[in-house]
Amino acid sequence: MSDPLPVLVVDDQAPFRSAMKAVLRRSPEFDLAGEAASGAEAIAMADELQPALVLMDINMPEMNGIEATRRIVSSHPEVMVVLCSTYEVGDLPPEAATSGARAYINKEHLGADILKRLWAERDSGEFITT
Repeated sequence: MSDPLPVLVVDDQAPFRSAMKAVLRRSPEFDLAGEAASGAEAIAMADELQPALVLMDINMPEMNGIEATRRIVSSHPEVMVVLCSTYEVGDLPPEAATSGARAYINKEHLGADILKRLWAERDSGEFITT
């Protein structure tokens, strides 16, 4: 087995960050590299930690996840960002698909199996929605 992928979890809600840490702990493919509570913090942590995968909340105060995604992907194009929120796919902000994120997951469906599938499909060139 290869080394686990370092993951940065970004959400202004501590309960969601805790839930994602639990998911990551149960999956040997992923390793929690760090967590951030804001878009600005996510950018700084992405620079510092060099994660392979960022799970990014869309709605955060000050700087939303779409803008933070743009900045992270601009500096680190190899990083896969997955946007996470409670939006239904049809209600996503239009700029979600053009932010540089490679996928969107409704938080209710976020789990290790979906993350593994999205990682496997990361080079498809498509903005994947689940």
